[in-house]
Amino acid sequence: MRWQGQSIEETDASALPGLESIEGLVRTVRTPDFQGITFHEVHAKSALNRVPAMSAMPFAWTVNPYRGCSHACAYCFARNTHTYLDLDAGRDFDSQIVVKTNVAEVLRRELAKPTWAHEGVALGTNTDPYQRAEGRYRLMPGIIEALETSGTPFSILTKGTLLRRDLPQLAAARVPISIAMSIAVFDDALQQSLEPGTPTTAARLSTVRAATDAGFTVTVFLMPILPHLTDSVGVLDGALAEIRAAGATRVVFGALHLRPGAKEWFWEWLEREHPELVPAYRGLYPGASAYAPQGYRKWLAGRVRPLLRRHRLAGGAETDAESADAWRRPARKGVAGDGAGARATGPRAARLF
Repeated sequence: MRWQGQSIEETDASALPGLESIEGLVRTVRTPDFQGITFHEVHAKSALNRVPAMSAMPFAWTVNPYRGCSHACAYCFARNTHTYLDLDAGRDFDSQIVVKTNVAEVLRRELAKPTWAHEGVALGTNTDPYQRAEGRYRLMPGIIEALETSGTPFSILTKGTLLRRDLPQLAAARVPISIAMSIAVFDDALQQSLEPGTPTTAARLSTVRAATDAGFTVTVFLMPILPHLTDSVGVLDGALAEIRAAGATRVVFGALHLRPGAKEWFWEWLEREHPELVPAYRGLYPGASAYAPQGYRKWLAGRVRPLLRRHRLAGGAETDAESADAWRRPARKGVAGDGAGARATGPRAARLF
């Protein structure tokens, strides 16, 4: 693999964030507790990743303790990032997990620099920080401690129920923290086929309830919505009813994206599991197109928005800046309000809204 055999002094500017010095590889680990998964433990030189200024993302910084993800979601947009390591975007992405074992230590040093402006940091924007590997490596408590101690607000987006382990630490933090749970599928058989490494939908809803009970206002990302599979009124209405019953107050929804790497892997899944839908999907996502047509997205929004109102849920489409970005965007210091997806403690704490 390309990331073996280089010296620690060598830096490749095009490498994945945190893996620029590739001889950070410490060891490769396989264990019976994680059948079929190989962990590549590395010493990263950096933890904070700056989002390019041209990006439309509503945050400036991210931290990604893992590369690759055992959730194995067929549609995962991050799959193509594995190809830089001479690994494939399919099975390798699901089973070859890069672990930045020193990420918390490096993060503490970076946050201690006088130049750090305490901008919001997003966790879970590439691969899930609470995937199964976190049960073994326990990187998140150190990351949370580093961010909280430095006075840095942050957001967490996850499908992982391991979040529950850290709720006491998160609830005690004296910085604004936003929490969102990603739940795309509410049919157990379809969920296990499409996202075979994820916790069940019921377990994720239970985690939403636990985070709500801990004092957080939780957002649920109802994404991706899959054409002809999860976009009917009955399916969407039932999903939103369960989300509301779990205590969430905000929902961000969006149609399936099929970016390079993910698209090829998703086609394999679709041809295997739902061959009758292949012609329809080829029409919706022709050639190199990554997004469903605007007409479909507008139709979907027109279907979901009345259901959000029916279930007294805030939020909206991912393309609506005020709904998609609001849950994790820091407000000005001293602005009053409950926030959406945030728990701000302390008399001078800002909110994420």
